[in-house]
Amino acid sequence: MQTQLAAKRLAELGHETRLEVFRYLVKAGHQGVPVGELQTNLGIPGSTLSHHISRLVSVGLVEQRREGRILYCVPQYDKLLALASFLIDECCSKEYSQSDSDCSS
Repeated sequence: MQTQLAAKRLAELGHETRLEVFRYLVKAGHQGVPVGELQTNLGIPGSTLSHHISRLVSVGLVEQRREGRILYCVPQYDKLLALASFLIDECCSKEYSQSDSDCSS
C-alpha cells in the first residue's frame, strides 16, 4: 500500500463520526448494514450520514449495494486488513536490523 493512500484512509477514520460508522459496519459483518439502520442506531441525521458514508466510500473502506429500495453499506475488510498490515509490517524492523549489525561487530 502506498503511503498516500494509507494516509487518506487514516484521515477518514480519524473523524469521530466516520470511525463510529465504520466500527458499526465492521461489527455487523460481511453482509453490510442498511443505511436506515445506521441512521437509527447511531442517531445521525440522514444528510450528515450520507456525507460520512461518501467519504468512507471515496477511500475504498466501504462499498454500497442496493437491493430494491434498500441501500446497504458494506465494510471492505481486505482494505482494512491492508491498512493494518501497512502499519505493522515493519514493526521493530529497525530494532532487528540494528541488533543484526551489532552482532556482526
